[in-house]
Amino acid sequence: MRAGTTPNGQPRSTALYEAILRLDNLDDCIRFFEDLCAVTELRTMEQRYDVAGCLLQGKVYSEIRQLTGASSATVSRVNRMLNYGTGAVAESVRHDLAAQQDGENSEGGTAE
Repeated sequence: MRAGTTPNGQPRSTALYEAILRLDNLDDCIRFFEDLCAVTELRTMEQRYDVAGCLLQGKVYSEIRQLTGASSATVSRVNRMLNYGTGAVAESVRHDLAAQQDGENSEGGTAE
């Protein structure tokens, strides 16, 4: 699948994705998505990303539901996406988890 086509081969408008790539910082990104999406849409996407992080850390469904407030159906959907999706979200979440772990390791100082 090319970036300019949908999974079924139809032409895709790439203007939105190009606009996202032009954003300069986190604040601009938050403002952009607040303008573009409904509050519930944003919360849903944020929650799915958090659930993906929990799943990739090996947490169990009940713990994920407690930590994120997500339903079992949402946890299951995100798990399917991680297993059968394009891999883009998993790659991003793994990057975030590694950066978080590196930050924790550097804050701990040296062990003697």
